[in-house]
This record gives sequence, structure tokens and C-alpha cells, in this order.
Amino acid sequence: MTEEDPQARPSLADQRETEAVYQPAEDSALLARTAIERVTSGNRALDVGTGSGYVAATLAESGAEVVGVDLSPLACREAAENGISVVRSDLAAPFRDDSFDLVVFNPPYLPTPEAVEWDDWMEHALSGGEDGRRLVDPFLATVSRVLAPNGEALLLVSSLTDPEAVRAYAREQGLESAVLATEKHPYEKLVVLRFSEM
Repeated sequence: MTEEDPQARPSLADQRETEAVYQPAEDSALLARTAIERVTSGNRALDVGTGSGYVAATLAESGAEVVGVDLSPLACREAAENGISVVRSDLAAPFRDDSFDLVVFNPPYLPTPEAVEWDDWMEHALSGGEDGRRLVDPFLATVSRVLAPNGEALLLVSSLTDPEAVRAYAREQGLESAVLATEKHPYEKLVVLRFSEM
């Protein structure tokens, strides 16, 4: 039996016949619509987990100076191809304090038991871990550092992620919150939450 060349194997995302980069869907559209109501021309905005760059592009069309950030090299490449200035990194880690008037994040929020996760970039874009908050909590714990005075963060979560638990955690991090938008779907309700420093 000969050993297979690992480079010759298709990626797990290819085997699943899915995109390798998260593409705009109902959640992206809801976040983008809500975000453009909060931004004015010249605002500095950060799109965390930018994926294809859809939300960032929407903000740029509204006159904001936008940068995207994503851990996936595939997402960074696609966002750049779509005209978005993008940095490959985790959450808002590489950015200076007080840098952004608006930070938006459509995180992976689907609760996913570790035993059924796939180890690929698309899974990283979809899976929120056991409680759906694998990246939500770290985002809330660190986002205030990059918010300019009077800046705000918009976070999209699902009813599956327990928005009230998300808001309670944010309070512990010194953030006040408000519900800006909701949208019902067959198995969940999407919620856009606004956060700002208390």
C-alpha cells in the first residue's frame, strides 16, 4: 500500500461541496443594513471576520474608511479581490487603541459539539463551539480597546446563541447594549446587538 500525498487530497470543504469562504447570507445582509444606518462618511470602521468582504464593502459604499480582518487566508484573499483592505489576524488584535468609530462582527455563532466539527476554514467560519460563543466572548472582552470615544460595536447573534447571555457577559466587560434589529427565520431569530462603553 502506497502512502497518499496529503497535497493531493481535496480539502474537507471541497468534499462537502461548499464554499471555502463564508458568502453573504441573511445574517450578513441584516448586519450590513443595520450598520449603514450607524455610519457616516469619514467614519473609520472595522469588519471583523470579514469573509468575502460583503459587509465591509457595504460600509465603504456609505463613505466609511473600512478595513477587514480575518484569520482565514482564503477569506483575506477573497476580500482583497473584492477591493477590501484586509489584514490577516485574530479579531481586533493588530489594531491600535481608539482606532474605530464602528466595529462590526458577524461571528461564527452556530452551537456545534466538538465531536461533529470539521477541521477546515469553512467550519471555522460557521462553528461557534458548544454554546455558540467561541468568538463572541473574546470579541466582547477586547473590542472596547479599539473603539474611539463614542464608538460602537455591532454584533450579529442568533437566538441559538442566547442573546441575553451575550448581553450579560458584555455587561461584565463594561459594555452597555441594545437590540438594534431582529429578523425571524424558520429555526432561529437573528439579532443585531449594539455595544458601547458604559
